[in-house]
Amino acid sequence: EMFDEIRFSKIERLPNYVFAEVNAIKMVARRAGEDIIDFSMGNPDGRTPQHIIDKLCESAQKDKTHGYSVSQGIYKLRLACANWYKRKYGVILDPESEIVAVMGSKEGFVHLTSAIVNPGDVAVVPDPAYPIHTQAFIIAGGNVVKIPLAYDENLNFNENKFFIDLQRTFDESIPRPKYVVVNFPHNPTTVVVQKSFYERLVAMARQERFYIISDIAYAEIAFEGYKTPSIFEVQGAKDVAVEAYTLSKSYNMAGWRVGFVSGNKKLVAALKKIKSWFDYGMFTPIQVAATIALNGPQECVEEIRASYEKRRNFLIDAFADAGWVIAKPSASMFAWAKLPPVAAHLRSMEFSKQLLTKARVAVSPGVGFGAAGDDYVRIAFIENENRTRQAARNIKKYLKEI
Repeated sequence: EMFDEIRFSKIERLPNYVFAEVNAIKMVARRAGEDIIDFSMGNPDGRTPQHIIDKLCESAQKDKTHGYSVSQGIYKLRLACANWYKRKYGVILDPESEIVAVMGSKEGFVHLTSAIVNPGDVAVVPDPAYPIHTQAFIIAGGNVVKIPLAYDENLNFNENKFFIDLQRTFDESIPRPKYVVVNFPHNPTTVVVQKSFYERLVAMARQERFYIISDIAYAEIAFEGYKTPSIFEVQGAKDVAVEAYTLSKSYNMAGWRVGFVSGNKKLVAALKKIKSWFDYGMFTPIQVAATIALNGPQECVEEIRASYEKRRNFLIDAFADAGWVIAKPSASMFAWAKLPPVAAHLRSMEFSKQLLTKARVAVSPGVGFGAAGDDYVRIAFIENENRTRQAARNIKKYLKEI
């Protein structure tokens, strides 16, 4: 090959998306006509609420909405985000200087790191983690130090242990970390924190001089009275932190790609500036409809939350009957399932492959989220009760045959 000596070192530093391996097996099975019950992707199966779709259609009919939009998001959309924070958390954000609309929090995250990370900068990311929380820094030419996400078998977070590990990392890392990523409710583990966690983290950020990047994608998908805190509820958090939020989960708008990065003016300005070179913003009708999602009736959010709670209860009961006991998550659209004892020796990748080929059930191998996830698989609440019941039957049979 003529161009063999030409290397793409940035791409070579990126691992292959682990889930691609499971997806490939899944596709082969589907092409062979097999019915795969798919819990692998956090892809909401519900319909976007009708009033939001209607607004999209209405806006798309107007002549003025088809030109270039605004890369930081139209003002009304940023104002709607500010109002959401005010309503939910009593927090005041300036739509002009403290909020930027992004094409889903994943895009926001990657472009934010591209803007603020210098080559060799170190970020601390808990292990396991949602892959982009790690890889965004790699894409930007930075480095990542992993610390264990401290939690027990009931998915209770150990705040003290987390801060001991974090402090040790700051004492031992050269160069000193510049960024710390947190994501609660956590994907994939579903672990949640209380406001006290952010109070300690903000205090530590001031002392150790680092920025916090917080992701609250699953803020609204919380159960049994648990309320997801925002870092901005802590006095002075805006001095050291930004927070990402998305409409994907709360409003069943995953494919619309609408989210926000809010908070620290310096980081928000950096993201706005780099975005102005990358794009011209989302299609205006999507932004108009997203404004209606945030400002309009919120019963749909409660319905979506309640449907996940119902599915969670059903799946955990059905799988327990099948011989697979799984801890109940307090939030998110996932279960973080420890491999059943009979399959523990397989590790997450082999177990996921066997579940696919022998039980026709797709899940995400925990190792895809980091080495610390290898005893687990992630199961998304995206199938209806009949399909979940069938999956439990298939799993019961498979576990007996191991």
